[in-house]
Amino acid sequence: MPEAEPLSAVFQRLIATYGPISLLHYMGESNARYYADKDPLGAAGDFITAPEISQMFGELVGLWLADIWMRAGSPAPVHYVEMGPGRGTLARDALRTMKRVGLEPQVHFVEGSQALRALQAEAVPQAQWHHDLGGVPSDAPLLLVGNEFLDALPVRQLVKTAAGWRERMVGWAEDRFRPVAGDKPMDAAVPESLKDAPESTLLETCPGAAAVMHELSGRLAAQGGAALLIDYGYAEPQTGSTLQALRAHTKVDPFAMPGEADLTCLVDFAILAEIAQSEGARWQGTVTQGAFLRALGIEMRAAKLAAAAPDHADAVQRAMVRLIGDDQMGTLFKVMGVAGPNWPQGAGF
Repeated sequence: MPEAEPLSAVFQRLIATYGPISLLHYMGESNARYYADKDPLGAAGDFITAPEISQMFGELVGLWLADIWMRAGSPAPVHYVEMGPGRGTLARDALRTMKRVGLEPQVHFVEGSQALRALQAEAVPQAQWHHDLGGVPSDAPLLLVGNEFLDALPVRQLVKTAAGWRERMVGWAEDRFRPVAGDKPMDAAVPESLKDAPESTLLETCPGAAAVMHELSGRLAAQGGAALLIDYGYAEPQTGSTLQALRAHTKVDPFAMPGEADLTCLVDFAILAEIAQSEGARWQGTVTQGAFLRALGIEMRAAKLAAAAPDHADAVQRAMVRLIGDDQMGTLFKVMGVAGPNWPQGAGF
């Protein structure tokens, strides 16, 4: 099979023919190419996610799901759904924990990468795969997890210029891709509160995350269930670009190597909470990852693991600090809970 043409060449040709492309287009195509046929996780990849840091993360997610399921009356059947499950590590640890209390849900993964599907099959052989939430059955409550899923969805950026609001595009100049302001007025797409914002103010939105939240919340309202969305982001509205790129665990220029680095943006949890409630689901709260994991007992779990394996006590402690430390993942990462209108309040919110 012939090797695919470098995405940078495709973009250059497209820009030369039609002019600058939207950042939404640039980021969407870049991440589609990046995730298509590789495993980007772990020390040999480009980044490490919380489930790969310690089993404690997946265990506590499973504990949260099991607890809210039992307090909802232990409905059966029930579907465990994970969006962007990585290597399947989180699901494996969560399902093991849930099984201890008699919760054995049907397992569904929303995953487009064939390379990652193969790894997930090794970790969770009973899983069924779907390209989107639409393929997940609608006959039973959902227990859904999305860990570092929404941050990779492409964003649209609007920038305030001397001539008004314009969409931020990607052009080609001086032998490199560069962000440029588009020529079409976009004032109608900006909230009233920002219409008179100072020049250079930048507004970032994520249509894909909004669409996922609309569908997920509608499903929870209709079917029942609960969801945890875990990602790095902000709980109150803000302005400014949050676009960044990672390659080999190092931040790189987001415009330097399209399709070869992981492009992400901070998740706007404030707007997602509004969407959840507009669809009839119950927003349970948005808290920091550190506060959430502490509330679920990560410090007690770490102490138990250290006592059972003294030779690994230091590693367990380091992993816990990485997950909950304010200068690590504890504050930057947020956890949002959403549930069906008749489901109980989840722990930690």
